[in-house]
Amino acid sequence: MKFYPVAIHKSPRSAYGVTVLDIPGCFSAGDTLDEALRNVQEAVEVHLYDEALAPEPGALESWKSHPTCKGAFAITLAPIDLGFMNDATVRINITAKRSDLAIIDRVAKAAQMDRSAYLVSSAVARARGGAPAKAGSVATKSVPRKK
Repeated sequence: MKFYPVAIHKSPRSAYGVTVLDIPGCFSAGDTLDEALRNVQEAVEVHLYDEALAPEPGALESWKSHPTCKGAFAITLAPIDLGFMNDATVRINITAKRSDLAIIDRVAKAAQMDRSAYLVSSAVARARGGAPAKAGSVATKSVPRKK
C-alpha cells in the first residue's frame, strides 16, 4: 500500500473530482467525496494497466503550490494498493465440462490463443464491463446442449 497525493476539486452543481497528482492523466469522480475517493483505486488500476512500474508518490507538501492544486477543495493522501501490478503468472485449477472445454479450445485456436490466454482475456474483459474475447470468424454463440 502506498499513499499518493491527490487534489480534490468541487465546483457548484458538479461532482467531486480527484486528480492523482503523481500519475499524469489519472483522475476519478463521484457524487460524494467518499465515492470520489473510493473510485481512486479503480482509476489507478485502469490507468496503470499493462505498465511495469508505478511512479513513486511524491511528498504532499511539494504539490501545495502546483497549478493543478490551485482552487482545490482539498489536497490529501489516498491509499493505493499496487498489488494488481504484480503480474507474476500463477497456475490455477478450474473445473469445466469436457464439452465446454472443446468449445473454448476451438474458439481459442481460432483466435490464435491457448486455452489459458483465452480464458483469462475473456474473464478480464467481462470483469471490466466489456464483451468476452472474440475469435476471428468463428461463431462464439452459446451452443444448445443435448439433454
